[in-house]
Amino acid sequence: MYRVLIVDDEEPVLDSYAFMLENAAPGFSLAGKARSGYEALKLIYETKPDVVFMDINIPGMDGLQVIGEVHKKFPATAFILSTAYERFDLAQRAIPLGVFAYLVKPVSKKTFFSALEDVRDHLTPQVQELLDETSALRRFLRETVREPISDDAWEKHREQCGLPSDKAVLCMLEFQEEPEKYGAEIAEKLSYRHHCRYDILLNQGLFLISEDLSRDKLEAQLQKILEEAGLEQECRYGIGGVYRGTELYRSFREALTDLQQKRLDTDVLRRERLRIIQLRRQIGVGEHEEVKKLFTVFWRDVFAAYSFDAAKAKMASLFMFLLDDITGCYGNHPEESPLFNPMEEILPLEDISVWERWASERFDDLARLARLRRSGSFPLPLVKAIEYLHEHYAEAPQLGSAAEAAQVSPAYLSRLFGEHLKTTFIDYITDLRIAKAEKLLQESRMSVKQVAFAVGYQDPNYFGKIFRKSTGFSPGEVKSRGG
Repeated sequence: MYRVLIVDDEEPVLDSYAFMLENAAPGFSLAGKARSGYEALKLIYETKPDVVFMDINIPGMDGLQVIGEVHKKFPATAFILSTAYERFDLAQRAIPLGVFAYLVKPVSKKTFFSALEDVRDHLTPQVQELLDETSALRRFLRETVREPISDDAWEKHREQCGLPSDKAVLCMLEFQEEPEKYGAEIAEKLSYRHHCRYDILLNQGLFLISEDLSRDKLEAQLQKILEEAGLEQECRYGIGGVYRGTELYRSFREALTDLQQKRLDTDVLRRERLRIIQLRRQIGVGEHEEVKKLFTVFWRDVFAAYSFDAAKAKMASLFMFLLDDITGCYGNHPEESPLFNPMEEILPLEDISVWERWASERFDDLARLARLRRSGSFPLPLVKAIEYLHEHYAEAPQLGSAAEAAQVSPAYLSRLFGEHLKTTFIDYITDLRIAKAEKLLQESRMSVKQVAFAVGYQDPNYFGKIFRKSTGFSPGEVKSRGG
């Protein structure tokens, strides 16, 4: 089925062409109708029609200007021009643009259908050629591009894949979900400016820009595309350098290295944020040894990922968060001075062993203060609910059962979690179960499946997703680290 776009500023012409296409032109379908040059330009990029009936004298950009804008991006599209007068100068302008046919208005039914039959004969071999080109491109991206190739091999691949430039740059994108959908969307937007080809394998897309395009320029454009599509957090990318086809493997390797580094940076930051949230929720509430274990894992990850000075600065920020959560000493209206000044005490520490002793003592101090403050300020129903959850977490307790144990309504208990723990009932019980699971993975010989069952998850796959979302690691990664 060939898709046809009609461009004309006369409504009767649009309606007439559309009617004939939809009712008497088997093998063709209506892709859309446009009434101005700018509308035509937009629809061509959006619908990618096989055929365009294009009136020359339309508002905004005229028909030939529109074709001139898109001809290089969509060279296989068959453009059929129409105008009220036969003009040699227009025909001259149309020839370099590869216009398929030139019709003089008014266009009869016979002429319209004859033009469609001619364009069908023209497009049929092109479709096979396009399929062959797509197949060749897929083989090139999946197999050939990873290794050096000879000049002759490059010229052969370039011709088979329809690549206009002798140089190209590769970009790898990794999607968390729906790679086919988002890959096509990104490729389409890149194609507005460049000759872009791509292929999706599993959750990664490999994009080839056949052009001498600088890495910085491509990165700026890609960041803008991801931002406009709302994919900044859902997609990571790596970009290689610009190389001639014989050395395009260098661009592939550079893109892969860049992607791996971004993946590492993203994972580190994500794990930091998740650990900080867990610590702020659990200190003074959860079992001290478990919360301290969580703290120890966190600071070890931070010191492994950053320089000693940068890690100390991050830990000083964490202690300030915890102090403020417990005492409100950094709030708008502080009622008391801080128990200690994290920046003044942490930054002068000279080595990791000194830090470890200081951190252990100060975290214990904060945990004792948090337990004293929070237990003394918590309403009795909330205390009862917390005790109930710590005893029954493996039974997947619901808000109703916890409220019954606390002898209050579910709505009231839900409000207590928000007011005093700054979290929801669901998030609290999830954090508790994941903390228990993490301890079992680190300290026992239980399999991931057994751990999932032990903390109340009957579906190990679902448990794995929740665990990764909460910790930044898969259960298998935590088990293999052994703490």
